[in-house]
Amino acid sequence: MPNLDDYKGQTPAWCPGCGNFGILNAFKEAAVELGLEPHQFTIVSGIGQSSKFPHYLKCNTFNGLHGRTLPVATGIRLANHAMPVMAVAGDGDCYGEGGNHLIHAMRRNINVKLFVHDNQIYGLTKGQASPTSMEGMKTKNQPFGVASEQLNPMALAIAMDCSFVARGFAGEPGPLKELIKEAFNHKGFSLVDILQPCVTFNKINTFGWYRQRVYHLTPEYDPLNRAAAFEKALEWGDRIPLGVIYKNNRPTYEERTPIIADQPLIQQPFDPSKIEQTLKEFY
Repeated sequence: MPNLDDYKGQTPAWCPGCGNFGILNAFKEAAVELGLEPHQFTIVSGIGQSSKFPHYLKCNTFNGLHGRTLPVATGIRLANHAMPVMAVAGDGDCYGEGGNHLIHAMRRNINVKLFVHDNQIYGLTKGQASPTSMEGMKTKNQPFGVASEQLNPMALAIAMDCSFVARGFAGEPGPLKELIKEAFNHKGFSLVDILQPCVTFNKINTFGWYRQRVYHLTPEYDPLNRAAAFEKALEWGDRIPLGVIYKNNRPTYEERTPIIADQPLIQQPFDPSKIEQTLKEFY
């Protein structure tokens, strides 16, 4: 069985007090409780403070381009769907540059687990507004306030019939750990939006601001009820729900792809002669 020391990576370069520390600790504890050895899964990340996440633990990893986390994660998953594949991204990385990829990953229902570090700001590039920045918020680049409507990733995911939609809070690593485990065990594309305060550039959505507003969904809440889930996803402001907001059990993309239904692609025999004619076209 793995232990927390098995996941020790590089020393984090995040700002002291950054919400990313809570996410990192919750993920490590979840991995240990799931019995995952560092070599048994892959994490894909893009660009941003959130995307430094896999550097700070031990795992197979691919650190790619801004907004392009999910295409790489999809490719890895289709090449070897016997290995769990996770993706980490920031709100700008995933909901901004990568928004189109997010929509189609949810539509395809590729069995990838996506954890979005949502600090409602661009932290790596010094504090301009992100898609989840609240309307009217003033930043260095928006001195008159954000004019665009705030993106609601939970409502978007439910509208796309995403297989698993949840929200956690970096200030509560215990419940967040359980959400990570539940997302991992769910069969299908999983989106976990994690409220992650940026102590340097976002002076509005602080730990205190969230603690006054977040609440946990009760056991009586039914995440299979899509209409009720959509209504719950629209809650923002005075009250912000945490937990599994919506889930369903539709078939995954891997299950609907015949060539990998019985055996991962990397384990299938490869006959170079079958592509010789194609290769000759490039001579």
